[in-house]
Order: sequence, then C-alpha cells, then structure tokens
Amino acid sequence: MTTALVWVLVVAVVVLGAFLAAALVFGARALRQLQSDRADAQDRRGQAVDDAQAKVADANAKAASVRAEAAAAKAEASAARAEARRVLEAAHSEADTILEHAHRQAEADAEQVRSAARRSGEREVALLNTTAKELAAEVERRAARIDERERLHADEVERLVERERRLAAMDTDLAAREAALTTREAALVTAEEERRKELERIAGLTAETARAELVETIEAQAKREAAMLIRDIESDARSTADTRARHIVVDAIQRIASEQTAESVVSVLHLPSDEMKGRIIGREGRNIRAFESVTGVNLIIDDTPEAVLLSCFDPVRREVGRLTLEKLVLDGRIHPHRIEEVFDSARNEVDRLCDRAAEDALVDVGITDIHPELAKLLGRLRYRTSYGQNVLKHLVETAHIAGIMASELGLDVPSMKRAAFLHDIGKALTHEVEGSHALIGADLARKYGESDDVVHAIEAHHNEVQPQTIEAVLTQAADACSGGRPGARRESLEAYVKRLERIEEIAAGKVGVEKVFAMQAGREIRVMVRPDDIDDIGAAVLARDVAKQIEEELTYPGQIRVTVVRESRVTELAR
Repeated sequence: MTTALVWVLVVAVVVLGAFLAAALVFGARALRQLQSDRADAQDRRGQAVDDAQAKVADANAKAASVRAEAAAAKAEASAARAEARRVLEAAHSEADTILEHAHRQAEADAEQVRSAARRSGEREVALLNTTAKELAAEVERRAARIDERERLHADEVERLVERERRLAAMDTDLAAREAALTTREAALVTAEEERRKELERIAGLTAETARAELVETIEAQAKREAAMLIRDIESDARSTADTRARHIVVDAIQRIASEQTAESVVSVLHLPSDEMKGRIIGREGRNIRAFESVTGVNLIIDDTPEAVLLSCFDPVRREVGRLTLEKLVLDGRIHPHRIEEVFDSARNEVDRLCDRAAEDALVDVGITDIHPELAKLLGRLRYRTSYGQNVLKHLVETAHIAGIMASELGLDVPSMKRAAFLHDIGKALTHEVEGSHALIGADLARKYGESDDVVHAIEAHHNEVQPQTIEAVLTQAADACSGGRPGARRESLEAYVKRLERIEEIAAGKVGVEKVFAMQAGREIRVMVRPDDIDDIGAAVLARDVAKQIEEELTYPGQIRVTVVRESRVTELAR
C-alpha cells in the first residue's frame, strides 16, 4: 500500500511538473512574440518618419534650386534687352554718321548705307525678340515643374501623417495587449502556486522532498544496473583476453634476464689510509673547496674509516668527480691547479665511456641509423637511475620486451623496438629543460628526424598525451613490465611507508569497510567489508572506486591489485 501511494505521488508530481512547464513555455512564447511585434512596429514608425523628413528636405532643396535658376534666367533676359538697346543706339549713331558722311560724299552712297543699317537692325531686333521669348517659355516650364513638385510633396506629407496616426493606434493596441498578457501571467502563477500547495497538502510531501526521493531511487537503480553491466563486460573481456595477454607478457619477461641494479645519489671512494683525508682537505680546506668548486660535487669526509662520500644529484657530474678524486689519490699530488687538470682528463674519459655505453646499447638493441646527438644523450643515461634502476639498461630491457611483444602480435619489430628504446630519452635533459621527460623526449625525437609513430609513443607513454597507435600502447606495456618486476626498482623507506599508509587510508575511508590490509610490499590491498552494508554488486563498485582513487592520488611502479572480501557467516548452536 505504501509503495502504491509513493508511485501515485510520483505520478502526480510528474503531471504537475508537466503542466507547469507547459504554462511557463506558453507564457514566455507569448511575451517574446509581443515584445518582437512592438519592437518591429517602433522600428517601422521610426524608419517612416526618417524617410519623410529626408524627402521634405530633398523637395525644399530642389525648389530652392529651381527658384535660383528662374532668377538667373530673368537676369539673363534683362541683360539681353539692355544689350539690344545699346546695340540699337550704337546702330543709330553709326547710321547718322554714315548719312552725314554720305551726304558729304555722295547721295547715292548714303541711301545704300541707310538701307543696309536698317536691315541689320531689323535682324538684330528679331533675334533678340526670339531669344527673349524662349527664355520666358523656359521660365514658365520651370515654374510649372516646381508647382508639380510642391504638390507631390504635399501629398507625401499627408501620407506620412496618416501613417503616423496608424502607428500611434497600433502602439495603443499593443500596450493594451501587453497589459492583458501581464495580468494573465500573474493569474497563471497564482493558479500554479495554489495547485502546488494543494498537491503538497494532499500528498504530505513538498515538491523538493518528492523530487529528491525520486532522484535517489533512480540513481541507486542506475548505479546497480551499471555495476552489473560492468561486471558482465569485464567477465567477458577476461575470458578472451587474459590468457593471450598473460602469455605474451610472461614470455617477454622470461626471455629478458636483465640484472637488478640499485644506485643512489651518493658514491663511495675507498682510500689507502685515513691520512689521505687530511691531504684531500688541504691547508685550511683549500683543496676540498677547490674540488667542490671545479667539479660541482659535494665531498663528505666523516669518521668512516678509509672512505669518503661524493654527493651530487647529477649522476654524470658525480661520476666525473669520483674519477677525478680517484686519480688525485693515486697520483698523490693534490692542490687546486692539479685538481683542474685531472678534472679535464676525467671529464673526457667519462664522455668516452658514455659514448661507448650508447654504442653498446644500440648494438644490443639492433639500431644502427640514429642521429649523433641522440646517441650522445643516450650515453648520458648510463649514470642516470630511476627508483634505483639504471635508465640506459631499462631502455635496453624495454626495447627487447617490446620487440618480443611485437613479434608475437605480428607488428613491425624494428619500429617497435626503436620507440621503446627512445621512450625515456628526455630524462637526459630533465634537469636542464622544464617539463616532463615524456614531452621533452618527444621534442628531441621530432627535432632529430624520428618518425611520427616513434614521437607519439614517446610523448604518450605516461598518458600525458592520449595513446593513439599500437606502438604507443605496447611502449607503455613494455615500460610497465620492465619497471614493475620485483627488484627492478626501489624507493626510500619513508616514501614506502607513506604510500602504504595512504593506500590503507583510501580504502578505509569508504562506506561499509571493516578492515584494510596492504600486502606484498604495497602491490596488493585487501579490503574486508561488512556483508550487511555491502552486497556483491556494491563490492565490485567499491573495488573499482578504490582502484581509481589510488590511480589518481598516488605514484608507484608497476600495478596494485585491489581485492574486496565479503564474507557471510551463520552460526547456530546445537543443544
């Protein structure tokens, strides 16, 4: 009965939510449409007013231009009449002069001159009359055009006034509709609030409580189904992949029998006698100061019989310092000038040893074509260690493991061995260049002409770049096999203890955990859970959560197995 009531409440809450969402969507859509219509109307009215003002200004400008042209035409006509009168007066004067001259010379010539003057004056007068009539006609035509334009302008003004009146009416209508929609929206909100309160009163739950219970139920169900699906998928994957992968990895490791090395940042040099310590220190410590200044290596002289310590984080510099001190002890002459000479000799010898080590490693792996700068950097890794494992030997071992895996899978063995051999080349420069050794190594390989597959395998072997090729994935696997085998690497006692404590804290912090045991030097963790709090599906989820948190928070060589143990015990007494 309680379950049925819960489902009824859930359905009621869902239906109420749907009605509320529909009402909100409808109101928002209507409001947006109203705002859009109002904005469009305002834009059209403003544009119409601007067009009308522009047209009025244009018409006024044209009318002024026509009036100016008419005034100019009238001025030209007046000037023409004045010119005609002046010409006539000049003609009459000339005619009188000609007549007088003709009377003095001959009566016949005078008559001829008068006739010619008269004909010329008539032609001039006729020409002037024609010009004046044409100018008058042009003025009349321009005046008619001005009148027509003024009439059109008046009509346009009337149309604009009518449009403005219609726009004002539309604004009033839109304001009324907006007020009605606002009132309706307020009524809808009030109705929704009343309906929600009524449903809460009937159901006895608030909307937030009902929603939280629904989400919690769905989340628990989805998490359980996801855990069951993950368990089925993992089971299918293990049944088909474990045997093949185990065979390839075990075969590769068994075929590579490399030595286990353990080096540190301190080198020990044995002395023939304790008297040599005083000669190494020198008068007022000048020899030891000169040695540390030239080599960059700290020289530690304590109560250890017939031995001194050389400490430096740079393994190449530490080896140069060890050889320098060894030669000085054998020679017996120890002073600042001699220290500088022996240091140069020891540095050259270490460079030759590095080059020889790089050549031997390349021959061992089977790589012949490599850039000389890369070979020089590989030689420097002869004195570099990682968790106590020699990096150059680690590269050789990783290359062999990757080659065996590639041959088992039918891949390109030389390319695979090359990518695995160069994957830690960046460690030769990590103290000189900022950044992770994977990205530094990828930049070096790209700079010196390595292929894109090799570069990608180098930059992706620590997942700083997502692996995209089979070479990158196999390089990761070979690196993990070489560094994760027992005895290959070591770490300080303090770091080891802190890592074990943190592993146990991560597992103990989960809900339902009763006891936690870190086993096999931190390579396996067993989690004991309370059977009443954790079921079988929950145990699978807990193991995955613990493993994921360990991967995100801790740094460790190899892998850590997480085992969750759920034990049910039933006890009954026989009386």
